[in-house]
Amino acid sequence: MGKVKVLIKNEQKDVKIPTGIRLLIRRCCNAALLEEGIDREAEVSVTFVNNEEIRALNAKYRNIDRETDVLSFPQFEAEEFHGEHKDDIYMIGDIVISVEKAFEQANLYGHSIQREIGFLTVHSMFHLLGYDHEEGGLRAVQMREKEESVLTQLGIPRGSSYVLENE
Repeated sequence: MGKVKVLIKNEQKDVKIPTGIRLLIRRCCNAALLEEGIDREAEVSVTFVNNEEIRALNAKYRNIDRETDVLSFPQFEAEEFHGEHKDDIYMIGDIVISVEKAFEQANLYGHSIQREIGFLTVHSMFHLLGYDHEEGGLRAVQMREKEESVLTQLGIPRGSSYVLENE
């Protein structure tokens, strides 16, 4: 499999990023590409923000003036990624995660922050790869099945609520 470079930035100071989250994100990005059978050099960026910043981005780019948990910004049309590409490294896109919202949702759903951030990363990767759930139906089911397949392979399936010792 081609190597996936994952650039991770923390642009918020409201919530401490738990140990191991950066490695988990890299594993999630690689696993999503492997699930799709994609074997090429690629790069994705992941940025941590707070609720205020993700709300501003959501308003600016989606015209939805409320906070959300994750946003995906693909750098190409989905069909392009599965076709031939001349560059050595394929820029997949950008993922923006509200860490504040991720902690809220982990508490709400009763699972670990690792499960929540893992899910948000995998979910966003499939958006970057052209999957969508917005209209429901078969496409939404396919996306959810792929997400759960990847998360199960990584050891954080639905219902998983393990907590690391250092938390």
